[in-house]
Amino acid sequence: MGTQDILNFVFIGASFALYIGIAIWAKAGSTKEFYVAGGGVPPIANGMATAADWMSAASFISLAGIISFIGRDGAAYLMGWTGGYVMLAMLLAPYLRKFGKFTVPDFVGDRYYSNFARVIAVICTIIISFTYVAGQMRGVGIVFSRFLHVDINTGVVLGMAIVFFYAVLGGMKGITYTQVAQYCVLILAFTIPALFLSFQITGHILPQTGLGATLDSGQSILATVDQLSTDLGFKEYTSGNKSTLDMFFLTAALMCGTAGLPHVIVRFFTVPRVKDARSSAGWALMFIAILYTAVPGVAAFGKYNLIKTVNGADGSGTAYTEMPEWFKNWETAGLIGWNDYNGDGKVQYAAGKAFTGKGKPAFDGENRNADGSRVVTNLVAEPKAVGNAQYANEVYVDRDIMVLANPEIAQLPGWVIALVAAGAVAAALSTAAGLLLVISTAISHDLMKKTINPNISDKQELMYARLAAIVAICVAGYFGINPPGFVAIVVALAFGLAASSFFPVIIMGIFSKRMNKEGAVAGMIVGISTTMAYIIYFKFMGGTKDELFMGISPEGFGTVGMILNFITAFVVSSMTPPPPEEIQHIVEDIRIPRGAGEAHAH
Repeated sequence: MGTQDILNFVFIGASFALYIGIAIWAKAGSTKEFYVAGGGVPPIANGMATAADWMSAASFISLAGIISFIGRDGAAYLMGWTGGYVMLAMLLAPYLRKFGKFTVPDFVGDRYYSNFARVIAVICTIIISFTYVAGQMRGVGIVFSRFLHVDINTGVVLGMAIVFFYAVLGGMKGITYTQVAQYCVLILAFTIPALFLSFQITGHILPQTGLGATLDSGQSILATVDQLSTDLGFKEYTSGNKSTLDMFFLTAALMCGTAGLPHVIVRFFTVPRVKDARSSAGWALMFIAILYTAVPGVAAFGKYNLIKTVNGADGSGTAYTEMPEWFKNWETAGLIGWNDYNGDGKVQYAAGKAFTGKGKPAFDGENRNADGSRVVTNLVAEPKAVGNAQYANEVYVDRDIMVLANPEIAQLPGWVIALVAAGAVAAALSTAAGLLLVISTAISHDLMKKTINPNISDKQELMYARLAAIVAICVAGYFGINPPGFVAIVVALAFGLAASSFFPVIIMGIFSKRMNKEGAVAGMIVGISTTMAYIIYFKFMGGTKDELFMGISPEGFGTVGMILNFITAFVVSSMTPPPPEEIQHIVEDIRIPRGAGEAHAH
């Protein structure tokens, strides 16, 4: 075991010990503490916990990687996720806090005076949360596979065990204070390497300003990455492949999905007052901005370093025997693959597909070629030159490794690499825990207590919550081992499902006195079913790009589902009786910020 391995184990182990210690200290003793942490979390702590809950493995691990590989198109993720949080903080959070319910299904069931509506909302919550948590568990597996030298599947199982301990034991109270610690870990783990990278490449200490800096060549970093990309046959980094319509629909789906995410909304029920919900939303936005404003710089620096390191100073490639240790480490982890097409012994990265199947290399066990590279079994049969490059692409790089590999590529100190590993685990586990709690709460509180058996005791409800969390962790682990795509892509699908189901029903529940149970239920069913059908067809049943509806990607189709939800809800509600008088008074009352008491059990 080398020095770097020891540092990785120390940093990751110390962070685990901290999280487990907090879970034991903050053990939930009642449903009120399990669901909403007793409703007494200070705004600044809740802001940190919300930021950690919000900045998942998709934000920490995958966002910069996605932007590194798709360039301008990645702006949809930045604009959608940050803009959506602003919309959530301004439009929804204070009103939902005034309504005083633990969960989104609780709000839907009471606002639309229907247990059937509550059950539909529970089903939507479970679908959204499991889709989202699949990305988190994959993120955990990636980190463990590289830094703890286990395969991805074993890494997922290890992550399940950690989440099981502090989510099932501590509930929302344990998760909240664990997430405060996880925010501190993940923000340091992201910003410290970003500062190093920016200064190393541009001379600017801040990645936010380094992105616009001029290099020694006289070109800006963006112009340099553009040129490097086009020389290798890629499109310019600052251009994109998506149509304007698809960019718009994807951004809208991410924004509205953010405002409808159950695990983020529930965080605003953990503060004492409506005023504190607004305040904690402001704190969370500031904490989130620290990372999100650094992401574009980290993405560009990562692309620059990757091309320069792999292809060498003259762009002709680097001999495999001379490749730095990071390349071989990630190759061993199964997240980089190389095939020497032209037999020159050099690693050459260019546009084009290096491997068949889903585009990922399949390794033949631990068998090695004479030069030490792993034997790859799913090779492209006919190599050909691509663009300006005089060789075909010989390298597969998993997008999800860019942030994790960046410090190694840039040869940063060992403690920085170990810190990034701990931060990536913190990001994935913090969101996974919040999602699993939402699933368990939906089953125990909204399904068992509110719908099936209202007479169960507080102790029985807590038992059901913990049992549901155990089952949810097992299902989440399965999806983490068998994910439908890269972390950020999987998470984007969850946002589309949230936009098509919850966003309209919450907005109409707050701002429309006329919206009734029939309209809300019909809208949710139409919205989520059409979006799910579209996703399943194009992600799992072999749908092609030529068959896309108006060229809209599965990640952006949630906007179409949302529009269908709104239309269906308004048409059905206009043809059915209006809500009872007392419900209309409640709708008027929740739009007045004053007068909300402390969070209470229902």
